[in-house]
Amino acid sequence: NLCLLAKLFFDHKTLYFDVSPFLFYVVCEYDDENTESADGFHLVGYFSKEKNSPEQYNLACILTMPHKQKQGFGRFIIDLSYELSRKQNQIGSPEKPLSDLGKISYKSFWIENILKVLLSHYGEISIEQISKLTCFTKQDIIASLKEVNMLNNYKGQYVIKYREDSVRKYLEEFKKREKKRKNVFYPEHLHWTSNVVSPKNHPWNGLSS
Repeated sequence: NLCLLAKLFFDHKTLYFDVSPFLFYVVCEYDDENTESADGFHLVGYFSKEKNSPEQYNLACILTMPHKQKQGFGRFIIDLSYELSRKQNQIGSPEKPLSDLGKISYKSFWIENILKVLLSHYGEISIEQISKLTCFTKQDIIASLKEVNMLNNYKGQYVIKYREDSVRKYLEEFKKREKKRKNVFYPEHLHWTSNVVSPKNHPWNGLSS
């Protein structure tokens, strides 16, 4: 039902009738019990991810309900997906292609977090080290650094071009947005245990290509 709901808003999404290879994380709002109109949980959005993804995708489909957009729930879900990757000690990336709104949300999320890491290490850090700290793929880090013009290519190797003034300027802008941000995700509030599925027990195991 969640997939059918998402299909209403995403023309490019393929719908599979067998959803057993996926995990679904549903985000809800809960009414205050003390209010007269309180009636429990209300769907805000969700994301799905493959139980075993050869491409290291940590998110397959993300949806924020239209009437709940621009309230920080999209970023909340993105943050949650990477925190789950961090708890599993895995590098992750969303399944491509992203929607136009998804591209904007992820680009902002990646750039902000990468620049925070750069500033805290005074630029003395490699792409691989950033990947380990953030759980972002190297490809996503490279694309983000190119976006802010902080990457050089020297003899076929990517070299971070650290410009402290520019980093601080970008982060000041992000800080202004952060003050207005609603529904912020706090990792310390997450209580979650990994449920690892062995590839031999994967629902798709044994199916022909």
